[in-house]
Amino acid sequence: MGWTDTLEVVLDLDEAHPDVDPQYVRFTDLHRWVTELERFEDDPERSNEKILEAIQMTWIEEKD
Repeated sequence: MGWTDTLEVVLDLDEAHPDVDPQYVRFTDLHRWVTELERFEDDPERSNEKILEAIQMTWIEEKD
């Protein structure tokens, strides 16, 4: 799983952090949480604000 596997990342994040409201997650925390996911295999340096924003927005939508 990599940075562009947004839905997979979100589903794993939601499982790892079920009580978190993704609307209030800082990008620095989001980046760390994604790279700590067991199935994550991408280069941590390949992320950027656009990718993190896409992950956060998808996570917010999944929570609703």
